[in-house]
Amino acid sequence: MAFSSRTLPSHLRQGSTSSNLGAQPTGQSPALLARVNEKKAELENLKELRDLSAAVANQMEALEQKLATLSDGTEAIATVVGNWHNVLRAINMASAKIPSPRNTDDAATKTQEDTIPLPQTLVRIPTEHAPALQAQTEAAMEGEHNASSAS
Repeated sequence: MAFSSRTLPSHLRQGSTSSNLGAQPTGQSPALLARVNEKKAELENLKELRDLSAAVANQMEALEQKLATLSDGTEAIATVVGNWHNVLRAINMASAKIPSPRNTDDAATKTQEDTIPLPQTLVRIPTEHAPALQAQTEAAMEGEHNASSAS
């Protein structure tokens, strides 16, 4: 491919050499300098916008994780609240089996009020981990006993 020996007009040559932003030839117009400075400011603003957008995206991801945790907790609470009717029914059944005191004598009533039987205990404790928990409790008690005897 052959290059032409034609020369470019001076105004085109100046435009192509002034494309380097660091170089400031003496022939640049103030309007062109103002535009370059405007573009530099715009670039800085865009970089700041990019950084802020990344920060917002990170905060949104953190919020998403927190909402997922909240959702899981809400489901657990809904399950517990859904089971309350069963708990209340069990308490009612246990309370119904308690004999009511007889009103034969005022003195007898006062002594019976002090000894009114309570419903059966409704708490169930799983025993599969009982030996490990008992050993842990005993170790803690020994540690407290050793600490109190050392002082």
